[in-house]
Amino acid sequence: MTELKKLHDGSLYDPNESSVMAEQTQCLELLYEYNMTRPSEAEKRKDLLKKMFAEIGEGCYIEPPFHANWGGRHVHFGRMVYGNFNLTLVDDTHIYVGDCCKFGPSVIVATAGHPILPELRMHQYQYNAPVHIGNNVWVGAGAIILPGVTIGDNCVIGAGSVVTKDIPANVVAVGNPCRILREIGEKDREFYFKDRRIDWNTMK
Repeated sequence: MTELKKLHDGSLYDPNESSVMAEQTQCLELLYEYNMTRPSEAEKRKDLLKKMFAEIGEGCYIEPPFHANWGGRHVHFGRMVYGNFNLTLVDDTHIYVGDCCKFGPSVIVATAGHPILPELRMHQYQYNAPVHIGNNVWVGAGAIILPGVTIGDNCVIGAGSVVTKDIPANVVAVGNPCRILREIGEKDREFYFKDRRIDWNTMK
């Protein structure tokens, strides 16, 4: 089995192997080009994201600077996904993100891990595990999502959280390690922030 194939099956592999490095470098050239675009070059950014990502739906936007180990090559975005400044996608294997998701500033989604055994780390071995994020998820600023995690639909992940385990749908989860704080419920239909009421008459 080639080192490139090992990226996606959970095997230990050498990320510095020549074929891996060559393909990764090509991806990073496009990422560099994206981060050098001007604010007025919206169409160029849109076209570059289509080239960079495995899949990307309509209405997606990522604020530069954007960081990704493979420049988005293994990232699958649904529709209307927004990434704020310094979004980091460690996309050594696949990252799946549903529709209408939002990432706050400096969020990290990581698929790459390194073995605990010092001898293996000394030789720079790595393994990868995919991340799955459902529809309509909001990930707060500075949150970190670790390899192999699944987050269900409609979740809110609090700022600064470290998500080490799966999070079910329709909950607010916070902390390090990230834990369920509460379910999303009827109160959230009345208040959008602390004691501020939603005026449904002004909503679309």
